Amino acid sequence: MPSPAVTAPHVRVPPPPPPPTPARTWAERHERPLLGAVAAVAALLYFWGIWHSAYHAFYASAVRSMTDSPLAFLYGSFDPAGSITLDKLPGFLWPQALSALLFGFHPWALVIPQALEGVAAVLLLHVVVRRWAGPTAGLLAALFLTLTPVTVGLARSVTEDAPFVTVLLLAAEAAQRATARARLRTLVLAGGWVGVAFQCKMLEAWAVLPALAVPYLVAAPTSLRRRIRDLAVSGAVMLAVSLSWMLVATLTPSAARPYLDGTTDNSPFGLVVGYNFLTRFRELGVDAAGTGSIVADRAHGRVPAGMGDGAWKMFSPGIATQTGWLYPLAALGLAAGLVTLWRRRVPRTDPALAGHLMWGVWLVTFFLVFSFGSVTGHTYYMGVVAVALSALAAAGVTQVRGRRLLCAVFAVDVAWCAALALTCPRFFPWSAAVAAGLCLPGLALLVADRRSRHRTGLALALAAVLVVPTVWSASALSLRYNQPGGFGRVGPDSVRVHNPASALTPAQRRVLAYLTARRDGARYLAAVPRWQAAAPYILAADAPVLPVGGFTARVPYPAAPAFHHLIATGGLRYVVLGRADLTRRARGARTPGRALMRWVLGHCAPVPVSGYTVYRCGPGG
Repeated sequence: MPSPAVTAPHVRVPPPPPPPTPARTWAERHERPLLGAVAAVAALLYFWGIWHSAYHAFYASAVRSMTDSPLAFLYGSFDPAGSITLDKLPGFLWPQALSALLFGFHPWALVIPQALEGVAAVLLLHVVVRRWAGPTAGLLAALFLTLTPVTVGLARSVTEDAPFVTVLLLAAEAAQRATARARLRTLVLAGGWVGVAFQCKMLEAWAVLPALAVPYLVAAPTSLRRRIRDLAVSGAVMLAVSLSWMLVATLTPSAARPYLDGTTDNSPFGLVVGYNFLTRFRELGVDAAGTGSIVADRAHGRVPAGMGDGAWKMFSPGIATQTGWLYPLAALGLAAGLVTLWRRRVPRTDPALAGHLMWGVWLVTFFLVFSFGSVTGHTYYMGVVAVALSALAAAGVTQVRGRRLLCAVFAVDVAWCAALALTCPRFFPWSAAVAAGLCLPGLALLVADRRSRHRTGLALALAAVLVVPTVWSASALSLRYNQPGGFGRVGPDSVRVHNPASALTPAQRRVLAYLTARRDGARYLAAVPRWQAAAPYILAADAPVLPVGGFTARVPYPAAPAFHHLIATGGLRYVVLGRADLTRRARGARTPGRALMRWVLGHCAPVPVSGYTVYRCGPGG
């Protein structure tokens, strides 16, 4: 009988070993604590001295009024009675109004949301740049943005650009994820964020669209037809969110909402398209007539010395000292990156290509918009430029391999920083010398053969570039060079904000007491000829004072028939005029408000009260 076949024993073959994990860089190993340190520095710069905040009279008056009712909150009413709005969309003030409702109406309560948004912008930029150029670049971008003076100023101000920059970075983050995987849902989210940014700065938000759309159109891993379709869907959502407030204001009867400042016809179109957009390009021959907006003499004043004009204004000391310290490094990051991608012939879906397209288009678009559009001496517009400069400069430092090229650009950047610092020779001039002293040994070590020396040289060169802007940014910790609550400017020509609430004079308090005792159910305590005269009473007592003429004093509100009707029906009994309002020049001014004041002088009875003339109008006047 044959023996059974002997079967071979089952032998388990071990799986192949996993591929070796690439060695983590120093930045990757320490990324979280380093990012935490950058965020802590940002929080220190943005929150320090917040208890010394002052009210920005125009915006703070609106915030106080917005806390009075949902209608005032929705429309951004300047006065507590809900008569007239700001001359902008109110979205940027919604976080401040909510903070005032939570913490009470205090100057620092209005700055808290701005500071938080500033820290959030730093963290968001790190996330976006890290995905594109790696952890080292992400950390550097966050550090660069933290130490840019305009960013510090925005986080300590109450202007529109702190929430605006943060929301645009949320849009960039979503668009970046959408581009990587061709996800319509995420692209729609990016469009929604742009719509939210529209509520902060209106049509300026749409300037970011090329920076978000071009990378998706070029680099998203799907067919061209689908890319175009996805962009169309996202654009429709963006348009719907952007125009939502304007649609609500249009459909609401004018008698049921405040009058829209900046307009002659009480229309959202005149406010957004005419007053806040077309009039910004008058130097290019753009005519805003017929848009329903106030056009002539927008009351923005002359451009301050050093702010520049025309195409080269972005290089003027007034703007560049707040924003432009990294111009050479950012130019290196953009140009060298595009050249490298061209030489490598990367596929269109390469993430590096998408990142360079996004930040390059972002920087060029906003640079051109602000070069040819009016920024009227305000540097806070430059927050969106600082974001792109920080991202591209970080890429230039981390991705350029040519040491000699990097050394040359570092030398140029340090020389540029020193030149900007010396435009203000009495403002810490030693910082320029320190920058030069760090730069020379840094460049020598940067070209050394030994890797350890190369790293030390790179650190010294970075310190040389950052020392001057860091000194400027750190000066915000002193009230002498920045006061929280005002406009976003840091440095030697920063102006301390006058606090109308604490400065309510004894004479104004007596006027307020006089009017309050005689209100007798009237809608308004009094009318005043300009918003500056109304702000102290609104801030100090939430008093329903009627500001005539809006922000520019040229808005035809209230119209003469409505003004006379208020007086006839007892809704308004008093008009308060100061000495300046009674001069021959003021009485002869040709504005709608002055016409009403001239009528008051001829038809109402004067009652002198503490340096002011209170006119009693209507029955018995």
